[in-house]
Amino acid sequence: MADEQPTAQIIDGTAIAKAVRDEVSERIASLRARYPSFQSHLVIIQAGANPSSSIYVRMKLKAAQEAGIKTTHVQLEEGVSVDEVIKQVTLLNADETVSGILVQLPLGDHVSPEAERRVTEAISPEKDVDGFHAYNIGHLSSRASQPIFTPCTPDGVIRLIDSTGVPIAGAHAVVLGRSDIVGSPVAAMLRKRDATVTQCHSRTNNLQNHIHDADILVAAIGKPEFVKGEWIKPGAVVIDVGTNYIPDSTKKSGQRLVGDVDFASASKVAGHITPVPGGVGPMTVAILMFNTLRSAERLWEQQRNRKIVPLELNLLEKVPSDIEIAQAQTPKLITQLAEEIGVHPSELEPYGPYKAKVSLSILDRLASRKDGKYIIVSGITPTPLGEGKSTTTIGLSQALGAHLGKIAFACVRQPSQGPTFGIKGGAAGGGYSQVIPMEEFNLHLTGDIHAVTAANNLLGRFTLIAAALDARMFHEATTPNKSLYARLVPIKKGKREFAPLMLKRLKKLGIDKVDPDALTPEEANRFSRLDVDPETVTWNRVIDVNDRHLRKITVGQNPTEQGHTRRLGSISQLPVNDMRERLGNMVVATSKNGDPVTADDIGVGGALTVLMKDAIMPNLMQSLEGTPVFVHAGPFANIAHGNSSILADRVALKLAGTDEGDAPERQGYVLTEGGFGADMGLEKFCNIKCRVSGLTPDAAVIVATTRALKMHGGGPEVTPGKPLHEVYLREDLVILKDGCKNLRKHIINTKKFGLKVIIAVNRFASDTQAELELIKAEALAAGADAAVVSNHWAEGGAGAKALAEAVVALCEGPSNFKFLYDLNESIEAKITSISKNIYGADGIELSERAQKQIETYTRQGYSHLPICMAKTQYSFSHDAKLKGDPAGFIVPIREVRMSAGAGFFVTILGDVQTMPGLGTRPGFWEVDLDENGRIVGLF
Repeated sequence: MADEQPTAQIIDGTAIAKAVRDEVSERIASLRARYPSFQSHLVIIQAGANPSSSIYVRMKLKAAQEAGIKTTHVQLEEGVSVDEVIKQVTLLNADETVSGILVQLPLGDHVSPEAERRVTEAISPEKDVDGFHAYNIGHLSSRASQPIFTPCTPDGVIRLIDSTGVPIAGAHAVVLGRSDIVGSPVAAMLRKRDATVTQCHSRTNNLQNHIHDADILVAAIGKPEFVKGEWIKPGAVVIDVGTNYIPDSTKKSGQRLVGDVDFASASKVAGHITPVPGGVGPMTVAILMFNTLRSAERLWEQQRNRKIVPLELNLLEKVPSDIEIAQAQTPKLITQLAEEIGVHPSELEPYGPYKAKVSLSILDRLASRKDGKYIIVSGITPTPLGEGKSTTTIGLSQALGAHLGKIAFACVRQPSQGPTFGIKGGAAGGGYSQVIPMEEFNLHLTGDIHAVTAANNLLGRFTLIAAALDARMFHEATTPNKSLYARLVPIKKGKREFAPLMLKRLKKLGIDKVDPDALTPEEANRFSRLDVDPETVTWNRVIDVNDRHLRKITVGQNPTEQGHTRRLGSISQLPVNDMRERLGNMVVATSKNGDPVTADDIGVGGALTVLMKDAIMPNLMQSLEGTPVFVHAGPFANIAHGNSSILADRVALKLAGTDEGDAPERQGYVLTEGGFGADMGLEKFCNIKCRVSGLTPDAAVIVATTRALKMHGGGPEVTPGKPLHEVYLREDLVILKDGCKNLRKHIINTKKFGLKVIIAVNRFASDTQAELELIKAEALAAGADAAVVSNHWAEGGAGAKALAEAVVALCEGPSNFKFLYDLNESIEAKITSISKNIYGADGIELSERAQKQIETYTRQGYSHLPICMAKTQYSFSHDAKLKGDPAGFIVPIREVRMSAGAGFFVTILGDVQTMPGLGTRPGFWEVDLDENGRIVGLF
């Protein structure tokens, strides 16, 4: 009848859905404005090309793109197996860039409901933006918990009810339908909102009576216009979830979309009602967008939420041995530590429970992050016992991470077997400031040093490069030109072909030919003959122990070598800086014409890279208090640059860094260790490492001890294995003050690099308060920005808390870092600059050999490289006997070696040995396994 107009208020699902999508869009825009690297990413997997599914997929993709959500549509073939779908889902679960995963159902007639459930449950609950995973459905049904996601359509239903203003709590709600997608989840959500819920279905007795009692009716039964108006309680809220098509000749398609409720009659009785279309349908897509955003926000916060959970220390008044302390602590699982610092599972390669490789892909993922604060830890000129630089590095990181709640990383080098089994000991720190497990740290770890050895050692003590070089020299000396070329480029299957590296050599020689048969005899000879001058070979064999008998070796004694003998030296370790190019660019000798001969020239650059491919990744370990430590095999000797690796530092700086929009308190700290005194490790860190890395340090911590300062003030020699002289065990302010001139020189030197300087006075049990106060006063008078006594050896991070607070305070301002010399200066000028400005020398004296080497390197175009000075670590000068702050000396330059791959010159000063020797009683005497298989005697 004409007077029977609808009385119900129409619930405009289209308008409400638009408001939800607009909110999503605005939140994404706001987040991206604050955090440019923020990204919400929805992936939809579709099997086949079902027309209805394709419409839904296009609708979802369009809505996501309009909201600013990145989308990916994975289209699989019709009839694809369930296992293949699950494989795709598994890959997306592991992809940190993906916020939400949606598998468009149905997958096809060949997929049973049970198999379909396998697919939905393969999706990670944290990316299940459809809300279909059993985890989310289960938590939805429990009053004691909340799901990560609620299903989209049921969530939309609840929002539509809320839009009416009708209270859900206390209402009688009837849900018509029992599907896992709508009916059951809606019933669970209404119960959680304190409604009294009756869930019905097509076989429910007295169904009309149940419906008539409903204050809220949700119809999801899948039967067109099933619910009649006379069944509905006057004033009820009616939510029609049905999507049914009925014939309609007035429509172009011949059919019309209707719901499960007869809208014409129901709208005259209900208080509020949703139309079909334009009711629940738009809400489903809107909530999907909302869930995808929520997922992206949560994953974003998880990725940024770095919180280190400290391990407790059981401090004993009488400090046990290092190994006893280390073995008494139970480390946290390395996977847990990785999660705490923001390393994703896909970026971690565990080697057992307590150590792991970290993928360099993390640098790409965090490329937009601003680096954390960067602190170099060095020391004054040490005694042969060491002054606790590594211990301070670890103790300070424990203080920052476990006691100040900062994200703090220590980056240290793995020791070689030389120091481990020799006199000084390992490099894991000491006392209650150590890297654990310390036995693994000081021994094999993840095999990086073995990889370095493998890259050099082909058989026994013969290195790959040295063996290849010696073999090439032998064959060139014993083979005619034509035969030599024929052997280098042999006929295979009737054809000669150049290896890729050979093409690189041809290009270097200026020969623009790729056909081996096209070379002229002269070109073939130039290609074949490196013509190495045996006296210029710079590549030496490698061994990882202090073997004094390998300082000079003669090779080629066997009669088969036809008298081609050669003497060579040995170095203790190889620097591992960059990979392929640096390895290939290593200059191993000079030809008789004065041209450099590289590793690529003899064909081994690629093989070296293959052997080193895993060693290039830093190793993640932890301190005694559970703070992160990056350990990388690297140059340890005083003839190398003596620093932890650039890659470990870079990874740590990104993990400790901040995203745009972050508060300043999120800033983390990276402590990287420089070997020996600041005149060596720190100088090389600034002039070599920072040039290569492009990283700018914020401050320097210089470790000082009363023991070393008293030695520089005239105290007796400190000799490993012998009891300390009484002067080191009692108060002596006179000799201590005189020794502070060494500390003063280090402070002045460090200031030349524009760095803020914090003096860490590593406290010994015999130190008196007056001695400690004297060192602090002398340090501040010399220009140090802070001087703090630290007792981390006996107290762990708690003993370095004041030191950590000083570091935090001084790192607040900008860095004024600068280099000591210009790379464009001559080789001799750069050596002179270091000798005068850092060591305090009056000048340098070049040997005839050093002069000749400098001339050769300059002629070859390498004069732009920085300088790595190799000298004694026990004096500012080249002479270990010159203590304190010596003056009036000339630095003798015995030899200048080129490390073209590493990218610097190694300058040999005085009589420094490039292979240290073992003492009469090396440390390995004490090392063994006990009856339970535990390592004993390792410090």
